[in-house]
Amino acid sequence: MATAATITPTTAEAPSSVDTGAWAGLKDRIKTHYDLLSDYYYSLWGEHIHHGYFTEDPTDTKEAAQRRLITLLLERSEVPSNSRVLDVGCGVGGTTRYLAHEHSCSVTGVTISGKQVEIARRLSDDEAARLSGESTEKVEGWTSLSPGKVRFIELDAEKMGEYFDGTEGKEGDFDAVWISEAMSHLPHKQLFFDNAFKLLKSGGSGKLVVADWFKAENLGEQEMQDDILPIEAGMLLPPLCTMSEYVEHAKTAGFKVYSEPFDISENVKKTWDISLSLVQNPSLWMLAIAAGRDIISFLRAFQAMRRGYKNKTFKYAVIAFEKA
Repeated sequence: MATAATITPTTAEAPSSVDTGAWAGLKDRIKTHYDLLSDYYYSLWGEHIHHGYFTEDPTDTKEAAQRRLITLLLERSEVPSNSRVLDVGCGVGGTTRYLAHEHSCSVTGVTISGKQVEIARRLSDDEAARLSGESTEKVEGWTSLSPGKVRFIELDAEKMGEYFDGTEGKEGDFDAVWISEAMSHLPHKQLFFDNAFKLLKSGGSGKLVVADWFKAENLGEQEMQDDILPIEAGMLLPPLCTMSEYVEHAKTAGFKVYSEPFDISENVKKTWDISLSLVQNPSLWMLAIAAGRDIISFLRAFQAMRRGYKNKTFKYAVIAFEKA
């Protein structure tokens, strides 16, 4: 359940699971995907459109598990309260609001989907009114979620380096860049790491917080064909990386590893059991048929996600880096 953020690819980086002709329009396909489905995502999964970190308690809910994943990321990264955070691929703003209200942060959420921005702003206004007991006015685009605040921007992640190092701020302005299940959509991952490094404060206080999907190390051709390529195709992903490749990208950008890759695949895989039960909604399949093959392929890829977790070829991990 990745959130929406993307980077324009170069021809040389065309993924094996998407033909060359379609590659040039992949960004538009991702944007269309989230514009079409974000209302359904919210109605089915709630405000946190990402995996949950489940316990062994059979009564554990997906909502509690999703919040638990955010808590785990905070523990692993040690991002302090009152931080200025850039939430890349923010979806409908669930994590953005959590960091503001529960962790006293000023959080800017960015997504390529205008529909997600619309939903995120509406939900934030509703929460602000609930917290204060009355409607509140935005100040310079910010919504107060005391003790923190949020704002949302429709932005292609490829451009975040120049956007936030211009009229919106300056180099080294953020305490943390947070990206949960969105980097797997980015074809040019080194560019993302470079931009994150540029925007973060130095001296060890700037943290890059990552939760994402990975392929296992040293997979054979048959494992790639059976397990990984169906996920890449259905989820509109460029080639998945391994955890070690993310570490190398980060080090190339100048980061140091703050918290080593932590494989939590076994804790999050239940997400797809729940997801499969939720997407039996006939209206969702009617939308998929009307919208075309991308949405149908996406829904069918849910089985591929479960298979990848079962075969341990598909992984989920959290990692934290720091700008020294």
